[in-house]
Amino acid sequence: MHKKTLRKIRKAFRNRAKIHGTAVFPRLSVFRSNKYMHAQLIDDDSGRTLVFGSTVAPKGSEKKSKVTKVKEAEALGKIIAKRAKDAGVSRVVFDRGSYKYHGRVKAVAEAAREEGLKI
Repeated sequence: MHKKTLRKIRKAFRNRAKIHGTAVFPRLSVFRSNKYMHAQLIDDDSGRTLVFGSTVAPKGSEKKSKVTKVKEAEALGKIIAKRAKDAGVSRVVFDRGSYKYHGRVKAVAEAAREEGLKI
């Protein structure tokens, strides 16, 4: 593995060692690629994903207008918050992984907070 990849993995494990999700207080894990973002609520006790959301468009649908990645991340945060409320979750632990709390990662968290999810 590259040195850069190992550093990223170590950073994610260091962050994840401090947080733990339960059924009542799940972990909001964020994955960011160059093109898309994925977020999920995870119950670490049972190893289950409770809620999942992504900025990947469904097959066959086209983006009609240019939307920035940060705006897509905000929409993802709102979707995750709504789905979490439907699943009966109101509080979560935020897991930024190996990413800085900045830009798209921050946009997901802030939008989820605005929708009423307590982080």
